[in-house]
Amino acid sequence: MSIWEYANPVKFIRTTDRLMPYLAIGSVVCLVSGLVWGFFFTPDDYRQGSTVKIIYLHVPAALMAINAWMMMLVASLIWIVRRHHVSALAARAAAPIGAVMTVIALATGAIWGQPMWGTWWVWDPRLTSFLILFLFYLGYIALWEAIENDDTAADLTSILCLVGSVFALLSRYAVLFWNQGLHQGASLSMDKEEHVADVFSNPLYVSIAGFVLLFIALVFLRTQTEIRARRARALIARERLS
Repeated sequence: MSIWEYANPVKFIRTTDRLMPYLAIGSVVCLVSGLVWGFFFTPDDYRQGSTVKIIYLHVPAALMAINAWMMMLVASLIWIVRRHHVSALAARAAAPIGAVMTVIALATGAIWGQPMWGTWWVWDPRLTSFLILFLFYLGYIALWEAIENDDTAADLTSILCLVGSVFALLSRYAVLFWNQGLHQGASLSMDKEEHVADVFSNPLYVSIAGFVLLFIALVFLRTQTEIRARRARALIARERLS
């Protein structure tokens, strides 16, 4: 069995139909467990107080905002190389989800940053690159909507995705290229000095798992919707010609 078999829309829909209930249940269990555990059963931080608990929304959303774009990059490259329509539609389906994750990350970052920094926003390298990534999400979505021919739209949005990937990587690794700025270091790190204490990281891992499962379930659902919408447009066009 080859992975490319799932480029067949019918097989993709049948397979994801079987997987989505498990993904949905898993995401709900992980999200509820992680957030309740994190918000109500972890202590306040000795420096940041209860504000630190925003980490259980901010970090998973930020990770998914970046990784959603990277998933779109892989799907776009598959479209460019192999011309599989499901991959292009999966990239299109992931864009609004990634945009929402970016908004959540920016909003929770501002709420977290205000009491810590004394301001809602600073032109910090990581924050600025994240804002630019959000604008790329909006541009990607708008480009799909502006072009009627699906194949042409897939070609142009794939190119845009390649360019935007630079800012997706900068959002993650900006601190390696410029001064740290006000934004703190990575919450989850191989460096024991930077890595948050286990009492905070364990529920954080559960929340991240919930966000990942939710993202996959939503991408499957939206990709199915895109496939059916594309099929409906093709049928309408065929009826008009006949």
